[in-house]
Amino acid sequence: MGSTVLVVTALEDLTADHVIGVLNERDVPVVRVDPADIGPALVFGFHLGAGVPRWSGRLRTPTREVEVEDVAAVYWRRPRPYSACAGRVPGQQGDFVAAEARHGLGGVLSGLHAPLYVNHPSAVARADFKPAQLQRFAALGLRIPPTLITNDLDEARKFAAGHEYVVYKTFRGLPPGDDGRAGAIWTQRIDPHTLDETVVVTAHLFQAEIPKTGDVRVTVVGHRVFAQLITTPSGALDWRRGDWDCLVHTPVTVPEPVRTALHGYLSSSGLVFGCFDFALTGPADEPGNWWAIECNPNGQWGWLPDAPAIAEAFADILTTQESTADDDAGRT
Repeated sequence: MGSTVLVVTALEDLTADHVIGVLNERDVPVVRVDPADIGPALVFGFHLGAGVPRWSGRLRTPTREVEVEDVAAVYWRRPRPYSACAGRVPGQQGDFVAAEARHGLGGVLSGLHAPLYVNHPSAVARADFKPAQLQRFAALGLRIPPTLITNDLDEARKFAAGHEYVVYKTFRGLPPGDDGRAGAIWTQRIDPHTLDETVVVTAHLFQAEIPKTGDVRVTVVGHRVFAQLITTPSGALDWRRGDWDCLVHTPVTVPEPVRTALHGYLSSSGLVFGCFDFALTGPADEPGNWWAIECNPNGQWGWLPDAPAIAEAFADILTTQESTADDDAGRT
């Protein structure tokens, strides 16, 4: 078994920087790559043949190189899309280049023998659907807001009539525009009278608004759980919408039934790490006051006050091969 940690992410990634910093302090060999750099900035040669049932070979950047057999763990953060490597080639040829890179280089990187993945990209892809998340939360005994997913105007109006307040959420963020910049549509309360025939155009996520006293961001890394109560001076419906410098963070203890459910969620999803969002409706020591909203299987945490401790937890799991309650989670 090798000892190198392979960090797969874009060049600018504050969250990954935290983990790499701790690994460097521990003298752990680290190689950072972005698959979208394929070309002169990222060169590789992988071999497979009779009597060699696993890929071998070297991955090389201008400053680092690694034999894939020496990779002990993979921290798969947020690499750029493979389409970025096709920018030098126009049209159909560019699409071909991106697809070949994803299936070739990506196919090898996502199927290395024995390493622990935090998290494996295929597990992240499976766990990234909010409908499945909510269903799993409910099955694990967590409270969730009454929810409707629909493109039927009558269904939407009926749902809105059954609750005092209803909020609308997107399933994903806005895709990049012509300027290349992505956007966001924040959680917002809807006026039922504004619902019209445009609902039929696509899927919509409506939920009964929870009368929350605050939000909790729970970051779970293996067996370790970090939780911060987040409040805003204005009591905003969506804390992400305002000035993040004005947010008030308070460490909070997650009740044992909720912790057990979160570990169960990660284990059943093949994940080692996840960022969970909860709405809190009362004292934090009462499990019934915790309402599960979503899990980001590749969430940001570098902005949290306990980021240094979270980074240490990542370094622990990437170097000691600790996993979740399910020892096979995150492995190929």
